Amino acid sequence: MQKNRLEAFSDGVLAIIITIMVLDLRVPQGTDLTALKPVLPVFLSYVLSFVIIGIYWNNHHHLFHSTKQVSGSILWANMHLLFWLSILPFATAWMGENHLASMPTAIYGFVLLMASIAFYILQRAIISQQGHDSLLAEAIGSDWKGKLSLVLYIASIPLAFVSPWIANGLFILVASLWFIPDRRIERAIGKHGD
Repeated sequence: MQKNRLEAFSDGVLAIIITIMVLDLRVPQGTDLTALKPVLPVFLSYVLSFVIIGIYWNNHHHLFHSTKQVSGSILWANMHLLFWLSILPFATAWMGENHLASMPTAIYGFVLLMASIAFYILQRAIISQQGHDSLLAEAIGSDWKGKLSLVLYIASIPLAFVSPWIANGLFILVASLWFIPDRRIERAIGKHGD
């Protein structure tokens, strides 16, 4: 199967996710800057989630740039990733509306952990279909950023009950690890001239 429909569908879903998140932003009541204070947690959680969705979109694009064809297992692995990303607007709104309270922050961390696991499963499905000597397998290598991200998300869940600020700091740390686009796939493609 060709990958075009999968990419177009995924792009559409990610665009809808961002749209849903922005619709949760409410206009402040008041005309001075102090009116922004009550909506600041919602806005900051939106910014964090927007960046995370952008990172997933960017890495998803690179992932499928290295993929020639898709199989049924790749389609389902992609749907699994989109499922967890589609829950992010709910987790974002809950965390922001409750001013970064412990339980909503822990659930937000859980959703990010599951999305990270789903992305890993998608990578493995592609490598399984294309072979362990494929361009993607070569590009990913030991995947230290992916493994570190999983560890940080796992740690963020119990830490949310110690301090939601620490958990959010870990979310920001993971996002900063991935904010600069991952060049591994671009380098591998350039090396092979594809």
